[in-house]
Amino acid sequence: MKKQLLCTSAIALGVAAAAPASAQSWDLDWGGYMNQHVAWSDSSGTGLAAGTEFDGIDTLNNSEIHFTPSITLDNGLTFGVNIQFEGTNNGGGATGIDESYMTISGDSFGKLVIGNENSAGYLSQVAAPQVTSMYINSPSVSAFLPFTAAGVGIPFRDAKHSGYTEVAGNNDVNRLTYYTPNFNGLVVGVSYAATDTVNAGNNFSINRNGAGTVSDIFDIGVNYSGTIGTVDLNAGARWGTGSVNAATNPGVSDPETWGIGATVGFSGFTIGGGYAENDNGGVGGVGGVAGRPDSEGWSFGATYDAPGPWSFEALTYQGQNDSAAAGDDDYEAYQIGAARDLGPGVSWNVYAVWLESDLAATAGTDLEGTIIGTAINLSF
Repeated sequence: MKKQLLCTSAIALGVAAAAPASAQSWDLDWGGYMNQHVAWSDSSGTGLAAGTEFDGIDTLNNSEIHFTPSITLDNGLTFGVNIQFEGTNNGGGATGIDESYMTISGDSFGKLVIGNENSAGYLSQVAAPQVTSMYINSPSVSAFLPFTAAGVGIPFRDAKHSGYTEVAGNNDVNRLTYYTPNFNGLVVGVSYAATDTVNAGNNFSINRNGAGTVSDIFDIGVNYSGTIGTVDLNAGARWGTGSVNAATNPGVSDPETWGIGATVGFSGFTIGGGYAENDNGGVGGVGGVAGRPDSEGWSFGATYDAPGPWSFEALTYQGQNDSAAAGDDDYEAYQIGAARDLGPGVSWNVYAVWLESDLAATAGTDLEGTIIGTAINLSF
């Protein structure tokens, strides 16, 4: 499967008054994906308690169904809905819903996104390319390796384990985002969220000044995707910040995140990577994870789209937390893999992963792991 991990497109926002809609109708579209993995893993390290056993064969189901109806009015405005249902019993929290948002777009003015969705900064970021559906630039590997059992933990949307960061690790909170039109491949997006807490109800019930709460979150992202001569270029940069209340978060400063990345494609090869940082506010950190320290990470890799149905990948992700006097907490991962296109929306993956992670501030939290797996990916 020839896939690109992250891309942004800007399609339009209009604010003109709606024309009569007598000839219009809703396009009740839907789609989704299912990735089914079967993998053998081996784990070792001082963080695993004596007598515990995590080695062997296991499976992973990563799937969603997307409900995406839309209608285009006579004035050219398109109104759309995107609701993403998790395909597993424990996905998406209590409701089983991942992202849920509205879009308003047109052909020349930009795109407005309102609802539970990642920020423009997150969606503008670029990292190392890959072709399989196993991601070391993400906590996905924790499906086969016992990070929690080893006491390591994986703060979400944080640069130690992923270049796709958010301010203080927030994810899919209620947000307002605007994207400019696509100017010859260049798109700029700006996002605002009231807090880093998902408001599951319909009431104004979020305490913006609570302990561990980040409010007034702003993000900006810039992305360019185009062809220069015979070279395909995809580049992105992002910055974001939020506010914390000094009275309820003593010793904590306002958190920030930033990142930059690019890929270059030529003659079937794509090479590139990215770098990201999270400044999580100092003492104790903020964002719902106790002791979330500052972090940074980078990815680098290459893919080759061979003649015929096969494509190949090799990449690494290197991240760390800053634990002050105790030293750095390290995450080091390497992956090789291949994908074979079997038909429209169907691909087969094989991959191998090796990684090492530890917490310098906590004795007995070292973890080493190997994953050798395969996956069938369906996209519909």
